[in-house]
Amino acid sequence: MPLVRISLVAGKPESYKRKISDAVHSALVETIAIPAQDRFQIITEHAAGDFVFDPQYLNIARTNDLVIIQVTLSAGRSVEIKKALYRHIADLINQETGLRREDVFINLVEVAKENWSFGNGEAQYAT
Repeated sequence: MPLVRISLVAGKPESYKRKISDAVHSALVETIAIPAQDRFQIITEHAAGDFVFDPQYLNIARTNDLVIIQVTLSAGRSVEIKKALYRHIADLINQETGLRREDVFINLVEVAKENWSFGNGEAQYAT
């Protein structure tokens, strides 16, 4: 059920973006047990001037390689599971691309299950 948005500065090769996409999906499958076929991702590239971030917020040194990942998912997971997910995403992206963990920014947006329609104008998860 997650909808993943991956944003980065334009100019990276397709293979790099695919590795990030695959790493995020693997972490979701392995950490929060989503079905492997439940893959909906939007990857957007931005001109450097349109990708604004603080390079030192919370004393984390970020570079222009920063990747922002926003995951919209159904509410209900524990803080411990969320922390494990953050770590696993950052670790897999680092392993697959060499991107520094400091350059992996993750935001979770939790919504009620009835806020999803996967097609046919139906709320498949509404009870």
